[in-house]
Amino acid sequence: MGIVSPGFQGRPRTAEPALPPGQYLTEDFPVLSAGPTPRVPLDTWEFVLTTETGAEYRWSWDELMGLPQETPHVDIHCVTRWSKLGTDWQGVSLDTLLDGVDTTARYALAHSYGGYTTNLPLDDLRGGRAWVVHTYEGGPLPAEHGGPARLLVPHLYFWKSAKWVRGVRLFVDDQPGFWETAGYHDYGDPWREQRYQGD
Repeated sequence: MGIVSPGFQGRPRTAEPALPPGQYLTEDFPVLSAGPTPRVPLDTWEFVLTTETGAEYRWSWDELMGLPQETPHVDIHCVTRWSKLGTDWQGVSLDTLLDGVDTTARYALAHSYGGYTTNLPLDDLRGGRAWVVHTYEGGPLPAEHGGPARLLVPHLYFWKSAKWVRGVRLFVDDQPGFWETAGYHDYGDPWREQRYQGD
Protein backbone atom coordinates (compact mmCIF):
# COMPACT_ATOMS: atom_id res chain seq x y z
CA MET A 1 0.00 0.00 0.00
CA GLY A 2 1.36 3.41 -0.97
CA ILE A 3 1.88 6.06 1.67
CA VAL A 4 1.06 8.94 -0.68
CA SER A 5 -2.28 9.08 -2.47
CA PRO A 6 -2.14 9.32 -6.28
CA GLY A 7 -2.16 12.95 -7.39
CA PHE A 8 -1.07 14.32 -4.01
CA GLN A 9 1.25 17.25 -4.57
CA GLY A 10 1.70 18.56 -1.05
CA ARG A 11 1.73 22.28 -0.26
CA PRO A 12 2.58 24.56 -3.16
CA ARG A 13 6.01 26.09 -2.77
CA THR A 14 6.49 29.81 -3.07
CA ALA A 15 8.99 30.59 -5.79
CA GLU A 16 11.26 33.09 -4.06
CA PRO A 17 13.49 35.07 -6.43
CA ALA A 18 17.19 34.41 -6.20
CA LEU A 19 18.82 37.46 -4.64
CA PRO A 20 22.45 38.09 -3.77
CA PRO A 21 23.23 37.75 -0.05
CA GLY A 22 22.03 40.64 2.11
CA GLN A 23 19.70 42.06 -0.56
CA TYR A 24 15.94 42.71 -0.39
CA LEU A 25 13.51 42.92 -3.29
CA THR A 26 11.97 46.26 -4.28
CA GLU A 27 9.38 47.16 -6.90
CA ASP A 28 10.42 50.82 -6.74
CA PHE A 29 13.48 52.35 -8.36
CA PRO A 30 15.17 54.27 -5.52
CA VAL A 31 17.08 57.42 -6.45
CA LEU A 32 20.55 57.67 -4.92
CA SER A 33 23.21 60.11 -6.11
CA ALA A 34 26.56 61.38 -4.88
CA GLY A 35 25.73 64.97 -5.87
CA PRO A 36 23.28 67.18 -7.77
CA THR A 37 21.60 65.87 -10.92
CA PRO A 38 23.25 67.34 -14.03
CA ARG A 39 20.99 68.35 -16.92
CA VAL A 40 22.74 67.58 -20.19
CA PRO A 41 21.23 68.85 -23.47
CA LEU A 42 21.26 66.20 -26.18
CA ASP A 43 22.79 68.58 -28.72
CA THR A 44 25.92 68.96 -26.55
CA TRP A 45 26.04 65.41 -25.11
CA GLU A 46 28.93 63.23 -26.23
CA PHE A 47 30.58 59.98 -25.22
CA VAL A 48 34.38 59.81 -25.44
CA LEU A 49 36.40 56.61 -25.26
CA THR A 50 40.06 57.38 -24.53
CA THR A 51 42.77 54.72 -24.76
CA GLU A 52 45.84 54.46 -22.56
CA THR A 53 47.83 56.18 -25.34
CA GLY A 54 45.44 59.15 -25.47
CA ALA A 55 43.68 58.17 -28.71
CA GLU A 56 40.06 59.34 -28.61
CA TYR A 57 36.89 57.91 -30.14
CA ARG A 58 33.86 60.23 -29.96
CA TRP A 59 30.13 59.80 -30.48
CA SER A 60 27.50 62.52 -30.47
CA TRP A 61 23.96 61.69 -29.34
CA ASP A 62 22.80 61.19 -32.93
CA GLU A 63 25.81 59.00 -33.68
CA LEU A 64 25.12 56.86 -30.60
CA MET A 65 21.50 56.45 -31.71
CA GLY A 66 22.73 55.34 -35.13
CA LEU A 67 24.74 52.44 -33.72
CA PRO A 68 23.26 48.92 -33.32
CA GLN A 69 20.89 48.94 -30.35
CA GLU A 70 20.41 46.15 -27.82
CA THR A 71 17.65 45.59 -25.26
CA PRO A 72 19.09 44.02 -22.10
CA HIS A 73 16.56 42.50 -19.66
CA VAL A 74 18.49 42.36 -16.37
CA ASP A 75 18.35 42.38 -12.59
CA ILE A 76 20.07 45.26 -10.79
CA HIS A 77 21.53 45.25 -7.28
CA CYS A 78 22.42 48.33 -5.22
CA VAL A 79 25.10 48.29 -2.54
CA THR A 80 22.50 49.86 -0.20
CA ARG A 81 20.87 46.38 -0.27
CA TRP A 82 17.93 46.77 -2.66
CA SER A 83 17.51 44.62 -5.76
CA LYS A 84 15.13 45.20 -8.65
CA LEU A 85 14.44 42.26 -10.93
CA GLY A 86 13.60 42.08 -14.63
CA THR A 87 14.42 45.65 -15.68
CA ASP A 88 14.31 46.56 -19.39
CA TRP A 89 16.74 48.91 -21.07
CA GLN A 90 17.89 49.93 -24.52
CA GLY A 91 21.33 51.09 -25.54
CA VAL A 92 24.63 50.35 -27.20
CA SER A 93 26.90 47.53 -26.09
CA LEU A 94 30.41 48.46 -25.00
CA ASP A 95 31.49 45.67 -27.36
CA THR A 96 30.27 47.88 -30.20
CA LEU A 97 32.06 50.97 -28.88
CA LEU A 98 35.29 49.03 -28.28
CA ASP A 99 35.21 47.32 -31.68
CA GLY A 100 38.34 48.28 -33.60
CA VAL A 101 39.92 50.11 -30.65
CA ASP A 102 43.63 49.27 -30.38
CA THR A 103 44.42 48.82 -26.69
CA THR A 104 46.43 46.71 -24.28
CA ALA A 105 44.64 48.25 -21.27
CA ARG A 106 43.24 46.02 -18.54
CA TYR A 107 41.18 48.61 -16.68
CA ALA A 108 38.63 51.33 -17.37
CA LEU A 109 37.50 54.43 -15.50
CA ALA A 110 34.02 55.68 -16.35
CA HIS A 111 33.51 59.46 -16.20
CA SER A 112 30.20 61.23 -15.71
CA TYR A 113 28.80 64.69 -16.27
CA GLY A 114 28.99 66.14 -12.76
CA GLY A 115 32.42 64.64 -12.02
CA TYR A 116 31.57 61.13 -10.78
CA THR A 117 33.98 58.31 -11.65
CA THR A 118 34.06 54.55 -11.13
CA ASN A 119 36.61 51.91 -12.07
CA LEU A 120 36.10 48.50 -13.68
CA PRO A 121 38.24 45.79 -15.22
CA LEU A 122 38.02 46.18 -18.99
CA ASP A 123 36.95 42.53 -19.31
CA ASP A 124 33.77 43.40 -17.38
CA LEU A 125 32.80 45.87 -20.10
CA ARG A 126 33.13 43.19 -22.79
CA GLY A 127 31.33 40.00 -23.69
CA GLY A 128 27.80 41.43 -23.77
CA ARG A 129 27.90 42.46 -20.12
CA ALA A 130 27.88 46.29 -20.32
CA TRP A 131 26.00 48.98 -22.24
CA VAL A 132 25.55 52.74 -22.56
CA VAL A 133 21.77 52.87 -22.10
CA HIS A 134 19.39 55.70 -22.89
CA THR A 135 15.97 54.04 -22.53
CA TYR A 136 14.37 52.49 -19.44
CA GLU A 137 11.10 50.52 -19.52
CA GLY A 138 10.28 51.84 -22.98
CA GLY A 139 10.83 55.56 -22.34
CA PRO A 140 13.74 58.03 -22.27
CA LEU A 141 15.94 57.42 -19.22
CA PRO A 142 14.94 60.05 -16.61
CA ALA A 143 17.67 62.40 -15.40
CA GLU A 144 17.32 61.21 -11.80
CA HIS A 145 18.20 57.70 -12.97
CA GLY A 146 21.18 58.84 -15.03
CA GLY A 147 19.65 60.15 -18.23
CA PRO A 148 20.19 61.03 -20.91
CA ALA A 149 22.56 58.03 -20.79
CA ARG A 150 24.18 55.89 -18.15
CA LEU A 151 26.52 52.96 -18.01
CA LEU A 152 24.77 49.65 -17.28
CA VAL A 153 26.92 46.88 -15.79
CA PRO A 154 24.29 44.74 -14.08
CA HIS A 155 26.52 41.91 -12.87
CA LEU A 156 28.21 44.35 -10.46
CA TYR A 157 26.73 46.55 -7.73
CA PHE A 158 24.86 49.45 -9.27
CA TRP A 159 27.37 52.17 -8.28
CA LYS A 160 29.51 50.72 -11.08
CA SER A 161 26.74 51.64 -13.58
CA ALA A 162 27.74 55.30 -13.69
CA LYS A 163 24.88 57.76 -14.16
CA TRP A 164 25.18 60.62 -16.70
CA VAL A 165 28.08 58.85 -18.34
CA ARG A 166 30.22 60.97 -20.66
CA GLY A 167 33.11 58.64 -21.36
CA VAL A 168 35.42 55.80 -20.45
CA ARG A 169 39.18 56.09 -20.16
CA LEU A 170 41.33 52.97 -20.49
CA PHE A 171 44.35 52.30 -18.26
CA VAL A 172 47.04 49.67 -17.95
CA ASP A 173 46.81 49.90 -14.13
CA ASP A 174 43.72 50.19 -11.96
CA GLN A 175 42.61 53.73 -11.07
CA PRO A 176 40.02 53.87 -8.26
CA GLY A 177 36.96 56.06 -8.73
CA PHE A 178 34.82 58.20 -6.43
CA TRP A 179 33.34 55.54 -4.12
CA GLU A 180 36.36 53.27 -4.36
CA THR A 181 38.62 55.98 -2.89
CA ALA A 182 36.02 56.36 -0.09
CA GLY A 183 36.36 52.71 0.93
CA TYR A 184 34.00 50.84 -1.38
CA HIS A 185 35.20 47.61 -2.96
CA ASP A 186 37.26 47.91 -6.15
CA TYR A 187 35.24 45.22 -7.93
CA GLY A 188 31.78 45.08 -6.33
CA ASP A 189 30.36 41.62 -7.06
CA PRO A 190 26.93 41.41 -5.35
CA TRP A 191 26.98 37.61 -5.26
CA ARG A 192 30.21 37.73 -3.24
CA GLU A 193 28.88 40.68 -1.18
CA GLN A 194 31.85 42.86 -2.08
CA ARG A 195 30.50 46.10 -0.64
CA TYR A 196 33.60 47.54 1.02
CA GLN A 197 37.38 47.15 0.84
CA GLY A 198 38.31 43.86 2.48
CA ASP A 199 34.98 42.13 1.76
